[in-house]
Amino acid sequence: MPVPSLRTFPSSFRPSSRPSASAPGDRSPWRSLRHRGMRWWAVAHFVSNTGTWMQLTVQNLLVLHITGSPAAAGLSISAQAAPGLLVGLLGGAAVDRLPRKATAALSQVALGLVALTTALLVATDGLNLPVLIALAVVTGLVATIDGPACALLGNDLVPPGDVPSAIGVGSLAHSGGRLTGAALAGVTVATLGTAAAYVANGLSFFFVAAVIPFLKLVRPQEHEPRPKAGAAPDQAAPDGAAPGLSEETDTSVRAGLVFFARRPRLVALAGLNAVSALFGRNYSLTLAVLVTGPLAGSTGSFGAVSTTLAVGGIVGAVLGARLRAPRVRLVALLTAGGAVLQIVAGASPSLAFLIVLALPMAVAESVADNAQNTLLQTDPPPRMRGRVLGAWNSIRTLWGLAAPPTLGLLMELLGARGALVTGGMVVAAAVTCGWLLHGRRSAPAVRPLPEPVVPVALTRPAVESAA
Repeated sequence: MPVPSLRTFPSSFRPSSRPSASAPGDRSPWRSLRHRGMRWWAVAHFVSNTGTWMQLTVQNLLVLHITGSPAAAGLSISAQAAPGLLVGLLGGAAVDRLPRKATAALSQVALGLVALTTALLVATDGLNLPVLIALAVVTGLVATIDGPACALLGNDLVPPGDVPSAIGVGSLAHSGGRLTGAALAGVTVATLGTAAAYVANGLSFFFVAAVIPFLKLVRPQEHEPRPKAGAAPDQAAPDGAAPGLSEETDTSVRAGLVFFARRPRLVALAGLNAVSALFGRNYSLTLAVLVTGPLAGSTGSFGAVSTTLAVGGIVGAVLGARLRAPRVRLVALLTAGGAVLQIVAGASPSLAFLIVLALPMAVAESVADNAQNTLLQTDPPPRMRGRVLGAWNSIRTLWGLAAPPTLGLLMELLGARGALVTGGMVVAAAVTCGWLLHGRRSAPAVRPLPEPVVPVALTRPAVESAA
């Protein structure tokens, strides 16, 4: 990954006594890498994603080889996603209650053991569909804890103002790991066999688990005020906490749900995510149909579009890393802008025009994702963030599962161009309506002007008596 700050690594894992905070106006996308722990975490994140994409590249081919059924490949993906939909909030609650570093390390070890078990079964021809589904479910269950634990751990390595940079660096590590893993998968399978890809993924998890104990946290409590010891319950409890319980004591799943539901900005993010997932964004599906259909392109032509989308995602990650304190308004603007670009894409006259347009579409999506993730991971109080991310994981999984059939139905009814244009119009209209409703709610109430007070000396009886 071509990040200048990663050229030189520390000679040991021993961190400095306290990371230095970036200047308040610093918007460098690499500012989070000034912290030693974040540099090591970026390396670990890159290694882990490389292993993950090595496995994902060969996994569907493995399922097809075992079962000969494309439906079985889809079933394995759904089985792995189901725990995030059903028990995501429970996983987030566990992250709030347990020590974060230990939780992240143990979840990485568990995922590594699952990968190595799969490798052993592949090597010994002991893998069948029921076992494969069971392993997918176990992976999904562990991921409900590992996802929020690792996300929050990465943010705890930097001061709050550097969190957008940390998220952007993580996005770049993800993209770099995806490209590297996909490239290494083919070489690994050709030379060492399919099981080797699973072994590599398992070892990458163990590498991350080995790094975690040496990371120095900049704990959120050092930067955000805690409730005072003698504060009244209504003052000590954050928005959404159960009555009479403060942030420090209420760690229930119900408190996480109530907090999420009563936090307007989180509800707004959920709405934006829902409408954009159902009617936009899934460019790997909608643009593929547009390219191979109305634009009469080939599979290679869509490859060019996909490459442009990937480049736009990387550019967007760098721009998103420059943010310091994003707001929901920025996410809404980027979502609406992406919807307008989607409408224009639906009317693309040529493949070249679509390739050019794909770059800003991906940039808008990537920056919006960075701003959204920053809000989700910094807006809630520290002891509520695991449950917020758990609830978000469930919401995102729900829309992720519902989006492909929804867009498929739209394309069946309206065609590729009609689906893109209609979906973009729905997203833009939803954002506009939400904006108007928010403006109406936040507008100050107009109070009637007080009646003018007439001085006593100028009242009629006083005037007559003077005459």
